[in-house]
Parts: sequence; C-alpha cells; structure tokens
Amino acid sequence: MSDTPDPPEEAALAPAIRGERIAKWLARAGVASRRDAEKLLAEGRVKVNNTVITHPASFVTPGDLVVVNGTLVDPPARTRLFRYHKPTGLMTTHRDPEGRPTVFQKLPPSLPRLVSVGRLDLNSEGLLLLTNDGTLARRLELPSNGWLRRYRVRVFGAVTPELLAPLAKGVTIGGERYGPIEAGLDSRKGDNAWLTVALREGRNREVRRVMAHLGLEVSRLIRVAYGPFQLGNLARGEVAEVPAKVLREQIPDA
Repeated sequence: MSDTPDPPEEAALAPAIRGERIAKWLARAGVASRRDAEKLLAEGRVKVNNTVITHPASFVTPGDLVVVNGTLVDPPARTRLFRYHKPTGLMTTHRDPEGRPTVFQKLPPSLPRLVSVGRLDLNSEGLLLLTNDGTLARRLELPSNGWLRRYRVRVFGAVTPELLAPLAKGVTIGGERYGPIEAGLDSRKGDNAWLTVALREGRNREVRRVMAHLGLEVSRLIRVAYGPFQLGNLARGEVAEVPAKVLREQIPDA
C-alpha cells in the first residue's frame, strides 16, 4: 500500500466527484429502503445516465439522471418525518398481494412518496412514523437507538401485576428470546384490562406473542409513542409533519 498522498487538487475534488452511493441515494429519494434498493440494483432495474447499474457501491453525482423501472427519479428532497394515526384494517405496505387496503393508499395525494418506520399489523392502530428518507427509516428502526415503543393494550384474561412483573427481565417463547418489557396494569373490569406496555426491540407481533404466552388475549393494541414522538391528539387517519426544528433536535444529523 502506497503512503504517497493524493495530489492536493485530486484530494480536494475526490469527494465532490465521487458523489453518493446509489443505494443510499435511492433510499433518501424515497424509492425504497437501502436493502430493497440493493435488490432493485441486483435485478438490473436501475439506470444512471442510461447505463444499467447493478452494484450498490456505484456513485451518483449532482446532475446524473437516475431511472428506476423506467421512471425518472427526482433527486432526494430534504428529509421529512410525519406522524400518522393508523386505523385498524390497513396494511403497512405499499402493495398487498391479497388486495387489502394499505396505509399508503389512504394518505393525502399531496404528500411525497413515503416509507414507514417499522410497521403496525392489520389489527393494530396508533402512531406510525412515515418519512421520505429510507435511510432514516432504517436507522430509526434499529434497537440500538434505545427508543421505547409505548403501547396501550386491552387484554382479556386473568391479569395481575405479579403476572406481568417477570417481563422486566425478558422472556423466551418457543426458543426465541425477547428483551426486557415494561408492562403495567392500568385498570381492570371483570376479565378485561388495560395495560401500558413499553419495549425497545419492536419485533413482529411481539406484544401479541408475549401476551398470549401469559394466557392473555389482545383485543386492542394502540401505539402511543415511538421514542420522543407521540400520538398525541391526532385523529384516526390524520397525518401531521414533525416540524423541521423538532426533527433536528431529536435527530441532529438527519
């Protein structure tokens, strides 16, 4: 390996010439998550300046023309984040093979193309974060953020604080280990109870699986917070943009 530095003019120009990796560029443009963008590349569905690009480490520079599936992609806009009150009965996907209605079909047409930060299943409701930046979406999904996902959960069954207490140390279900879960009993009437549940991993159907493990049937599941972002008084189906100032405060390098 040579220790000879690049000539000053080349060193200064290299970052500007190199641009941004195509997979990241596509994610920021809201085309897909970075992982899905890499699949598009591998399938030969991406062109830059009329040349098919297949490697995610290829670079895009200002002024390049990027086409995905025959459609010209606009350069990434500034990063935006939205709070959405997802009703039950909607899939958190852009296309559903069974033809069920999706979150994205119900959004106002004036919004840019968005991707979700994580998911809420068909029968779950509450706060769903949406962004035009696929890279940000992936970042906010990572458990390493340490962000709590907080839920209000209505369950049917015999529930006591003593039943919930062991969840604080985590639980193993069917050989799968779940991390610590905060669960508190808020109210109880007969065999129905409301709980507040908070967790940091947010795996697929985690709350429902853990409650079933305890012998409790979930009849309603509402996400009320995702990290610092709250459902607040958003009406069902309503969407509200997180102010740019708040976004910078909570995610400084977004």
